[in-house]
Amino acid sequence: MDISQRASKMPSSPIRKLAPLAEAAKRNGTKVYHLNIGQPDIKTPQCGLDALKHVDREILEYSPSQGYLSLRTKFVSYYAQYGIDLSPDEIIVTTGGSEAVLFAFLACLDPGDEIIVTDPFYANYMAFAISVGAVIRSVKTSIEDGFRLPSIEAFEEQINERTKAILICNPNNPTGYLYTRKEMYRLRDIVKKHNLYLFSDEVYREFIYTGMPYISACHLEGIEENVVLFDSVSKRYSECGIRVGALCTKNKKVREAVMKFCQARLSPPLIGQIIAEASLGVQKSYLTGVYEEYLERRNFLIEGLNKIPGVYSPIPMGAFYTVAKLPVDDAENFCKWCLTDFSYQGATVMMAPASGFYTEPEHGEGKHEVRIAYVLNIEDLAKALKCLEKALEAYPGRIN
Repeated sequence: MDISQRASKMPSSPIRKLAPLAEAAKRNGTKVYHLNIGQPDIKTPQCGLDALKHVDREILEYSPSQGYLSLRTKFVSYYAQYGIDLSPDEIIVTTGGSEAVLFAFLACLDPGDEIIVTDPFYANYMAFAISVGAVIRSVKTSIEDGFRLPSIEAFEEQINERTKAILICNPNNPTGYLYTRKEMYRLRDIVKKHNLYLFSDEVYREFIYTGMPYISACHLEGIEENVVLFDSVSKRYSECGIRVGALCTKNKKVREAVMKFCQARLSPPLIGQIIAEASLGVQKSYLTGVYEEYLERRNFLIEGLNKIPGVYSPIPMGAFYTVAKLPVDDAENFCKWCLTDFSYQGATVMMAPASGFYTEPEHGEGKHEVRIAYVLNIEDLAKALKCLEKALEAYPGRIN
């Protein structure tokens, strides 16, 4: 029996596909420092943990398909802190931010429709596009100029009669890039001129390490009906496992279409919503402490990376990722080798090959790059950097 063409085209996750090698290394007694996945080691807010412990229900029922009104109302207050004006009816609770992306694609795109992204991009966007039969087109960014937004002309070269949307992640995963006000206005002008959707993944808005103001797609005047915002509590509150996200839009037709898919999957997670609602009331000191911790980690990691001979990483201005260029013949082979053939003082490092975040890895895109998530404490980051330095010294495919 054959599997579907869709399944055949579905790429393996660059973040998770080397996990079997990491597990084998651990079974052999090697300590693995995980820099491959955005799973924070920060403690979940106590108010969220308490909500979990004190669930007092005799029936764990379905929730409304759009999520509990009480949670959506809490989201309204949360977004208002960032100058984002939404009503509860304009927010749909999803099973993680991933489902928000998938449902937006299902509601807004037909098979063969095209989405423009900046390369490199979050790998699961490609998986969701393939799932709905859509096509990803990319405009190229470069590590040499810090992955800044390309020109309007570069976008317009990709626009044709099948183009339906531009998709951004701001702050960006995998690069950590933060779009400036000028760049966001540039995107607005393109979207307005060509009547496109602007899909905006903004799950990392708490993690901005610059004095520049946070510019949401929802701040852009004149394209309110074009914007679909994706959000999640996973990284903000270190609650990846509760699978609660949100899709926000003022476009009523889009919301009504998305709701059909929400009804088909019945409801978002009951327990997750209870925890998320409690966490949205967390004291500001929690978020301040998390922010300061990530800022310290970012500074430590980037300084350490750029001290290693042959390694270069620009300074990410947001999120908790960076893309680093390594002096190796093939970054994916190097990442595998680190897990199968190398250890330093009983430890090794796991990273995500960056080729999986590009649209054309077969043409060598991202071949010498890795994505690194600085989700470990400073002590562990120091040990991981030492492992990386020693691995690069020993790797038989090192290049100068």
